[in-house]
Amino acid sequence: MKARFFIIPVMLGTFLMAGCAENQGTKQTAGGLLGAVGGAVAGAQFGKGKGQLVGVALGTLAGAMIGSEIGKSLDNADRAMMQNTTQHTLETAPVGQTSSWTNPDSGHSGTITPTRTYQKPENDQYCREYQQTVVIGGEKQQAYGTACRQPDGTWKVVN
Repeated sequence: MKARFFIIPVMLGTFLMAGCAENQGTKQTAGGLLGAVGGAVAGAQFGKGKGQLVGVALGTLAGAMIGSEIGKSLDNADRAMMQNTTQHTLETAPVGQTSSWTNPDSGHSGTITPTRTYQKPENDQYCREYQQTVVIGGEKQQAYGTACRQPDGTWKVVN
């Protein structure tokens, strides 16, 4: 069984677990599900055969846990501020320049710093690696990722 076919049962299991959880808000559920998807995709990038299946499973679980924690606390305004800052920073900021956002209503904040810019040789698509932080209730979460510019000019996280 190839890893891409393994992702579907893992994702369905994650959806079922999320649906059965008591007292879990929609932000936390959505964060967990989005984290699981991202973790599964990231996990599929490592290893081959059974090693890749393990990577998908571990990535799904880790992504679900991290996404759930962030989603538990971020509201729509937080996510909009984070998304706007991320798009603007990826488009305009030089490597190493940190941009930040703060929601005065929730007190949540975050930063994004592009760490590398490159162009994919196979399709000339521009991509940027970045480091992102989110501070919720004084606790700092860090993430590293890569986003590539889409034909419409927006940046899409690819891992």
